[in-house]
Amino acid sequence: MRVVVLSDNRALEAGFGAEHGLSVYLETGGCKWLLDVGASDLFACNAKLMNIDLSDVDYVFISHGHADHIGGLPAFLEINQKAKIVFSSQIINREYYSARNSCRKISVDFDFSTLKERLITVCEKTLFEEDILVSRPEIRRYPLPKANRMLFRSNINEVIRDDFDHELIITIGTEKRFVFTGCGHSGLLNILESVKAEGGGQLSCVMGGFHLLDSQNDLIFETEKEVEELGQKLKSRFPSTLFITGHCTGDYSFNQLKSIMGEQIKQFYVGYELEF
Repeated sequence: MRVVVLSDNRALEAGFGAEHGLSVYLETGGCKWLLDVGASDLFACNAKLMNIDLSDVDYVFISHGHADHIGGLPAFLEINQKAKIVFSSQIINREYYSARNSCRKISVDFDFSTLKERLITVCEKTLFEEDILVSRPEIRRYPLPKANRMLFRSNINEVIRDDFDHELIITIGTEKRFVFTGCGHSGLLNILESVKAEGGGQLSCVMGGFHLLDSQNDLIFETEKEVEELGQKLKSRFPSTLFITGHCTGDYSFNQLKSIMGEQIKQFYVGYELEF
């Protein structure tokens, strides 16, 4: 398996662009996936610099309906004429909003009917290519990220707090499994316990945003104690799992987790590459 970050908030290498968005290119078993498409065409620009041919991608997986994960879809469709587009059936005909810093729309205006036979909407567990599972995080035993309280969605003629019924996770492999969390709005522990409940081999690698935003000004999210407790639980319950995070995991939160988990957790950035 080869994994390459195409879009993220951080770009540590000269020449690559960064944005508030996430896109990850993945090759496994002869199949090529794009996990989210960032906020714009930046993922495509970075892919070109890395000599990654996006026209050859077989599947696009969209973790949820926010613009920083689906905004680059029109740009992808101009490049690729064959890939299947996989996302939750709940995304269609919805709008999403954020009240953080200012009230603004965070969804994209896109006519999904133009995708026709390329669109695969998921409402329950769906298996692709024998060992790639797309599913909803069913377990809600642990607290959700506190920054979720700033996020809303449309519901017929009103706007309600986002319950993230449109969020999906993708698990790849059987004996050693790779999990992509998207933004992790359902809560990292809830996601991991949901994957464990599906059965299968050990969780070798968990990658994506964990939605642990750093507190700022009058916006207070997870406390130092809460992040420390999360780190201790991850270390004790998943001692053999490598965690790789970025995007919506703030630097302060990451450094707290790093102080507890050591080499078990790493921070990704545009151009970050992993093979296993």
